[in-house]
Amino acid sequence: MMVNNEDYYLMLSGIQHFEFCRRQWALIHIEQEWAENTKTVEGQYLHKKADQPFVREKRGNKLTVRAMPVKSNELQISGICDVVEFVRDDKGVELHGEEGKYRVYPVEYKRGKPKTDDEDIMQLVAQAMCLEEMLLCEVNTGYIFYNEIKHRIEVSISPEQKTKVKRVVSEMRDYYDRRYTPKVKTGTFCKSCSLEHICLPTLMNKQSVRRYIEGRIAE
Repeated sequence: MMVNNEDYYLMLSGIQHFEFCRRQWALIHIEQEWAENTKTVEGQYLHKKADQPFVREKRGNKLTVRAMPVKSNELQISGICDVVEFVRDDKGVELHGEEGKYRVYPVEYKRGKPKTDDEDIMQLVAQAMCLEEMLLCEVNTGYIFYNEIKHRIEVSISPEQKTKVKRVVSEMRDYYDRRYTPKVKTGTFCKSCSLEHICLPTLMNKQSVRRYIEGRIAE
């Protein structure tokens, strides 16, 4: 179902949560649960340095835009790109208020180090897809800056990755519309989750944390 209402759109940042743990995503985005730990605080601090709304900085052939709002009407997602770099290139796209043409490169900032899984990459690919739709261009490359290694890595964005993003967003939409919080297998990765004390083993047999809490209050 296509709904032309941006209030209905899912948060782009949720893709990273969903790929890390579907239950974590549902607790945050459906049940509105949240908790802070050292990692989330560090992540917020890092993003504050990148997220300076409406800041445009031009040096030489590069235009840097921070905290750029993006959305995709096709995917029905919206969010913020930490940084988008526009590099002067005759094979690029025209930008309003700028002379010449530019290639587009999303840059995502992360607190840790490169992961073995691809949740960070999927978030970056989703940003690229939003930029492609908004600017009518192709985005084939992006970057992820990892604060722990003080270095950014280049990410080649493929059609296969875009197809996976579409599949993931479709699954997110299905869960969200059904208000479904899935069960998951616990693992060592749970130790790094800020919701560990909320998502207790005793709750794993419950479909909804909210329902469990309401039941305890009723008692």
